[in-house]
Amino acid sequence: MFTEKDLNLIQARGANLETIQEQIENFKNGFPYLNVVKAATIDDGMIHLGDTKAAKLAKDFDDQAFKLKLLKFVPASGAASRMFKSLFAALEEEKIDKSVNEFLERLQEFAFYNSLSKLVGSEATDYKTALKYLLTDAGLDYGSLPKGLLEFHKYSKITRTPAEEHLVEGAKYANSNGKVNLHFTVSPEHRSKFNALIDSVLASYEEKHGVKYSISFSEQKPSTDTIAVNLDNTPFRNANGDLLFRPAGHGALLENLNDQDADVVFIKNIDNVVPDSLKKQTVIYKKALASLLVSYQEAIFAFLKMIDGVKMKEVDVEEMAAFLENELCILPPDGFDDLSLEEQIEYCRTKLNRPLRICGMVQNVGEPGGGPFWAKNADGSTSLQVVESAQIDLKNPAQKEIFEKATHFNPVDLICAMKDYKGQKFNLLNFRDPKTGFNTQKSQNGRDLKAQELPGLWNGAMANWNTLFVEVPLITFNPVKTVNDLLRPEHQ
Repeated sequence: MFTEKDLNLIQARGANLETIQEQIENFKNGFPYLNVVKAATIDDGMIHLGDTKAAKLAKDFDDQAFKLKLLKFVPASGAASRMFKSLFAALEEEKIDKSVNEFLERLQEFAFYNSLSKLVGSEATDYKTALKYLLTDAGLDYGSLPKGLLEFHKYSKITRTPAEEHLVEGAKYANSNGKVNLHFTVSPEHRSKFNALIDSVLASYEEKHGVKYSISFSEQKPSTDTIAVNLDNTPFRNANGDLLFRPAGHGALLENLNDQDADVVFIKNIDNVVPDSLKKQTVIYKKALASLLVSYQEAIFAFLKMIDGVKMKEVDVEEMAAFLENELCILPPDGFDDLSLEEQIEYCRTKLNRPLRICGMVQNVGEPGGGPFWAKNADGSTSLQVVESAQIDLKNPAQKEIFEKATHFNPVDLICAMKDYKGQKFNLLNFRDPKTGFNTQKSQNGRDLKAQELPGLWNGAMANWNTLFVEVPLITFNPVKTVNDLLRPEHQ
């Protein structure tokens, strides 16, 4: 199946043949559906804080942040091209729909209006001219830039990009002793532009917020790309005979996250930002979730040190098992009570000694995204999982009914602890479920092919983490999927 040239290409990408062969088997056999048991709801797998308790937790976090290394991790490689789909149709095919009309009628309300008007100048002001200067390299070239570099928000004298809004957020909740660490994952073609933007604004934000930033960037590793196959599951080859590899979705970012070193990591998508006037609740709840994370981690570490330090008695194991079930929402497999004391201790150690995450959940208002569920694991235990609709067999009436009962979804609002009780970094790759990827059908130069995505960063890639769900206010979730989303009051 593979030539010597193929093997050299695989090696040059930092991949290995065994992984490629596993990917081909996944194309042949597909990925199994997850067995969801029930939706996680308030009082049944999800914590409701309320503003008063959230504020107290936020203050508690302020009191301990000085002794923690904090990191804000922002997936920022997403291109903005999909934001402008309807505008491209208007420019290239003269298709004017309702969204295009709204865009043109309210053009002056966008933060980028002044930059655009300076470029258009005295040229004709028909819609095609405006769109050409907005979307193409004749002007702002927004159609080929990442979201993080677009002007999103207007202030009295300036505008801000999402990357800059994350700088501000970082100063407000990822600040330890005046040091703010931010990491952006970017695409190779845009890295220099991100660098240029950060270099041009960093000093002013440091002065305004009284902090020092440490900004780093990374790109998806070629080794995480997955092989493409023909519809008969044989390797797809380009016109020159080379194998085709494709980026494997946001699950590939697990490698980038695994390279980071921090006690508490805040993960949030690049486009989920708001102006300063609306940041207060976001900041409070970010700190509150981080405070919860630290307190749960302390309890977990206490049990693990107990396992190492003393000869455990039956009552100690019962206490640990109760903590797993009642606090971490991990239900033991059938037959747990019949195991020997040593086997029960080892089960508890395995479940406790894992990375920990707290996932902010917002009420489901119809936005796409993974939802909170209780799901069965391979070892027979049941735990909390962020589950995408594609992971559930919606043709199964019982599974579909459970899926439709979900009241919340995850807007990529994650707070993570990635070190063990001895202070060593976990290897995050050991805690993903490789059987939670996705196969999709695509095309390349007019030829059909099948592509494969790795387990998603916040679902399958973190399937074997300890997970807690916390309800957060809807105002903390304001993604920008289309350009007209910037006209919403939350972005004005």
